[in-house]
Amino acid sequence: MEWDNCYSDRRTGSIKTTQVPRTEYQRDFDRLIFASSFRRLQNKTQVFPLPGSTFVHNRLTHSLEVASVGRSLGTIIGEHLADNDIDPDDTESRQFYQFDLSSVIAAACLAHDIGNPAFGHSGEKAISNYFVANAGIHIEGISLRSYFEDREWKDLVNFEGNANALRVLTHSYRNKPASGMGLTYSTLASILKYPCESSAMDKAFKHRKKYGFFQPERDTFLSIAQELNMHPENNSPLCFKRHPYVYLTEAADDICYRIVDLEDAHRLGIISKDRTSGALLSILAEVDKDADRIHKTYKTINDANDSIAYLRAKTINALTNRSAEIYIQNKKSILAGTYQSTLMDDIESTAKSLRDVMTLSIKEIYNHHSVVEIEITGFHLMSHLLSLFVPAVLRQKKIGKDRMALHLIPFQFKEYEIVDSPYLKVLSAVDFISGMTDTYATEFYRKTTGIDISKHS
Repeated sequence: MEWDNCYSDRRTGSIKTTQVPRTEYQRDFDRLIFASSFRRLQNKTQVFPLPGSTFVHNRLTHSLEVASVGRSLGTIIGEHLADNDIDPDDTESRQFYQFDLSSVIAAACLAHDIGNPAFGHSGEKAISNYFVANAGIHIEGISLRSYFEDREWKDLVNFEGNANALRVLTHSYRNKPASGMGLTYSTLASILKYPCESSAMDKAFKHRKKYGFFQPERDTFLSIAQELNMHPENNSPLCFKRHPYVYLTEAADDICYRIVDLEDAHRLGIISKDRTSGALLSILAEVDKDADRIHKTYKTINDANDSIAYLRAKTINALTNRSAEIYIQNKKSILAGTYQSTLMDDIESTAKSLRDVMTLSIKEIYNHHSVVEIEITGFHLMSHLLSLFVPAVLRQKKIGKDRMALHLIPFQFKEYEIVDSPYLKVLSAVDFISGMTDTYATEFYRKTTGIDISKHS
């Protein structure tokens, strides 16, 4: 892999590109912005319950902000690589890094959470737990576990939003385009934080802590890896080294959620203004040479929310610049696939205040009663929906309840009607459930349990 052969405007489902005023990578961004699966993120929990009298971030606003930071990182790194690492005679590569890498990273940032189910990470846990807890139940005399091969079962008991993102972006749902969204390989590679299958998971390695694709997307993943000259690590189980652009997408996400979650907690009154400002000013003191000037300006802003918003903006900017510096310092090992850290982890190694913010967030934000309550709610709702649909798609002889339940699944998710594999049948049900918004899942639950009969009409 070299900087001049690790990008491609090839799209899933097509080798040819179309000549239009926008670049191929700008088209990726636009396709995502107008996609219904992206739009549904507006009603999926980021951290705090939705909606409320105080506005907090949802998955959509989070993704938009991550895209903004990602575009900045892509611009900084792209200009550096074009000036220092690309042959001056290679006009195509210079143009890509000068003008297009920023669009690639911005698009990847828009897409990075598109596979996350309703109710935040509790939705992922609920899907996984359903299969773990019900492995021994019998459906037509066969245990649920016995329907699946080992690799398939590994996917289901470790349901992963990152892998689901690749599926949402590339899978050919019924009556939908054969290439999914038809994004470029460059954009898709930039979201593959965990370029391995579930059987290769190993928490000792950052790129294998989770997994990046379900079994049906294995060939798609391989096509991306081979087209972009990614470094192979293992063939069985399948695993590659990360693509170098992933680190920019990951850093943009890490920066936003760590800082913005703190700002949301302040707006909700969970963390006081003094503690919030103290935490942000401490980070700035360690990573921004203009910290003193920023502190002075902060003191002139009287409105509490505006003053914290000012510090949030300055902190994000400082962390963005510091991430770019670390990327440039480690660009050789990043390109070679030997970089064993993340940009944010490297910043934390010299910025104790950033670690302190993470500790504060875990203790007082992510374990706040309102967050725990929505996680429990989501866990319960998702478990119910799975118990309704999974046995129904697996049974050869549908009982009355099965037929009624399956009638509620939209046509695009009725792949269970045309495939023989139990795994693919179940994935089609999981596709439907994981695509639900918080509100839709809640309403669906209330109607199918008889809690709210009045709205059936």
